[in-house]
Amino acid sequence: MKWIYSLLLGYLLGSLSPSALLAKVKKVNLKAEGTKNLGASNTMLVLGKVYGALVMVFDIAKGYAASKIAKVLFPGLAVASLLAGLGAVIGHVFPFYLKFKGGKGLAAFGGMVMAYNPWYFVALLCFGLILMVIANCSYVMPMSAAALFPILVLLQSGNILFTLLALAASVLIVIKHWSNIEKGRSGKDLHIRNFIKGLFTRKSK
Repeated sequence: MKWIYSLLLGYLLGSLSPSALLAKVKKVNLKAEGTKNLGASNTMLVLGKVYGALVMVFDIAKGYAASKIAKVLFPGLAVASLLAGLGAVIGHVFPFYLKFKGGKGLAAFGGMVMAYNPWYFVALLCFGLILMVIANCSYVMPMSAAALFPILVLLQSGNILFTLLALAASVLIVIKHWSNIEKGRSGKDLHIRNFIKGLFTRKSK
């Protein structure tokens, strides 16, 4: 039962959507504007960098909190932290009260990685940012993080179950960002250099 409780705890925390709340307050339909996604990036595009940053911090925090809380509540369950982290990613992507249509899960995934190993989070973030700038495409960050995290977990732990849980979260990230690859091939993906430039030249809404 502890497995189920850990996963459910993560799911419930992960399903909390600050972007949906902001959209309601601001009377904006994020699912119809920008990238049409309930996440930090689209919140930043539609509502401005301040709101986008707040959403990003919250979404990372819920993945992190879910992992840490599960570890404290179920100290005898070695996989509790990764289970809750996986649940947080699933909840972010499929929140039950939003008809299972949420964000793409990257920030919650980041919180999961941070809870597992903060240095992995820093390394994957820096590596992903460098790749994004070089490739000028947004999808390389989630794809690189999703590819590398299970490998890092396997190398550190040597535990197949840990690795499978990390892989499950990574697969979900890849699936949700696959459309970005298609956009990249057609030249419709977000040009990251222009996006970064716009953050410093555009006034916050």
